[in-house]
Amino acid sequence: MGAAAPSRLASRLAGARLLVAVLWAGALWALGYIAAPAVFASVPSTVAGDVVASLLARLAWVSFGCAALMLALVRFAGDLDPARRRSLYLLVLAMLACALVMYVGLQPAMAQMRELAGQGGVRASPYWTQFAVLHGVSQLFHVIESVLAAFLVLKSR
Repeated sequence: MGAAAPSRLASRLAGARLLVAVLWAGALWALGYIAAPAVFASVPSTVAGDVVASLLARLAWVSFGCAALMLALVRFAGDLDPARRRSLYLLVLAMLACALVMYVGLQPAMAQMRELAGQGGVRASPYWTQFAVLHGVSQLFHVIESVLAAFLVLKSR
């Protein structure tokens, strides 16, 4: 009966890993590929930009929380061989790096440009080219994090 308890715990930790990975991936995919495009298709771009920026800030905190949980779950997992544990750590840290680059680096710079652009919006401002480049880089990081999330889900099973 003593061996059943560690097996049950390992199973629960594996289930928790999968749940956190799916939550993180789902949040990334839902916002990036469903919500943000829907907002931009429905409201003027100046308003849409503010709404999506707010959603992205919340997504960053979801990412930070999921990363912390995943790192703890991987650390205490008894069912992972060293190579799989290392690959999960690397995936989580790479995804966390993407989230940090977007939240700490790109989003504040883009918000500042939107603010400097004023009521006319960033498209009508001299900041448009810089903003477009930062936006493209941000989208690239989101795509990378989204693809890594798919691998995290698959490796978390």
